Amino acid sequence: MEIERSPLARPFPQLPAIAGVTLRVARARYKEWNRCDLTFAELAEGTSVAGVFTKSACASSEVELGREAVKLGCARALIVNAGNSNAFTGYRGREAVEHIQSQVSAALGCAVDDVFVSSTGVIGVPLPIDKARAGIAAALAAQPCTWEDAANAIGTTDTFAKGASASAMVGNTRVELAGIIKGSGMIAPDMATMLGYVFTDADVAPAFLQEALTRANAATFSCITVDGDTSTSDTVLVFATGKAGNARIEGWDSPGADAFAAALADVCRNLAQLVVRDGEGAQKFITIRVSGAVSDDSARRIGLTIANSPLVKTAIAGEDANWGRVVMAVGKAGEPADRDRLSIAFGGVWAARNGLPVEDYDEAPVSAHLKGEEIDIAVDLGLGEGRATVWTCDLTHGYIAINADYRS
Repeated sequence: MEIERSPLARPFPQLPAIAGVTLRVARARYKEWNRCDLTFAELAEGTSVAGVFTKSACASSEVELGREAVKLGCARALIVNAGNSNAFTGYRGREAVEHIQSQVSAALGCAVDDVFVSSTGVIGVPLPIDKARAGIAAALAAQPCTWEDAANAIGTTDTFAKGASASAMVGNTRVELAGIIKGSGMIAPDMATMLGYVFTDADVAPAFLQEALTRANAATFSCITVDGDTSTSDTVLVFATGKAGNARIEGWDSPGADAFAAALADVCRNLAQLVVRDGEGAQKFITIRVSGAVSDDSARRIGLTIANSPLVKTAIAGEDANWGRVVMAVGKAGEPADRDRLSIAFGGVWAARNGLPVEDYDEAPVSAHLKGEEIDIAVDLGLGEGRATVWTCDLTHGYIAINADYRS
């Protein structure tokens, strides 16, 4: 089925070259499509790695092996397969990943654990080893490609390539960060999103890189949802090649540590929002700001409950200023809330204050706001200092059409 480009799409940005990273793509033909579907990123020796992965109890072998390998902190290569998630495939799925790792490690002369593999697509179909083998051989022989080529190759139902970049000063050295991501549906990760990769030339110790990513993830990838469903394959990896020549960032007391962490968080936030903008069938990008909760975690959980509510999402799709549905979602979140302190606004216009409809509430500006593509919902619980921002999209007939025909 031909999928139309999301009306919320953004042009692919100009991303900086990252010293120590070489990208290549090839056609493994995991599906019957006329496009590249295998991505190979070769990384310089000494590259540090950090990662966050899905919390799904049915995680793929790629995720299981990645979780273990990332603890070692070293990486030399990344292989991403699109069109087949290789999840729920038992020992055959694991054998496919191990074969890919062995083939790449032999070609690069590195340890097997230095090769990271991700796969995305249909669940329950073992990754064909013969196609993987041929695709990797083609990628190894291919000319280097652009960031946009790689971003397109990792996609499945994505309607546009997604990328983001940032820079930071570490001491007197400027370091660059560039990231690509894929994701459109099955997005409610509680850790990350579908598949995302950030590359930097900064010299960063693996332990600090992991800490910075975990912190960034909590406020970005773990604050988005499209449909409330968590993938078996969700992965975000950060690779630091160390080629910028900065003094190594070992901890928060190292020069430039805060600046680097802020740049990483910025890239993660932009990538996360791009996934929401490409939500399957999405017509509106929704920002939900929750304040006055008993804690930040509580605010986030309330925000995600609102964002995952089909009634809220369909009301936004229908441009219906039905703030009662937000009340419903807050009430079912399982978090501390007081009906008589709750306030709700759309587009900066308060519809309800302290548990009551605003007496002079004028729905006209709210209705006008809901006709736009960028929707803002504010919820104040009036209980404490906890706050969080969550991003989602509306729920339309397009989501049903895409997912009812996903395997064809």
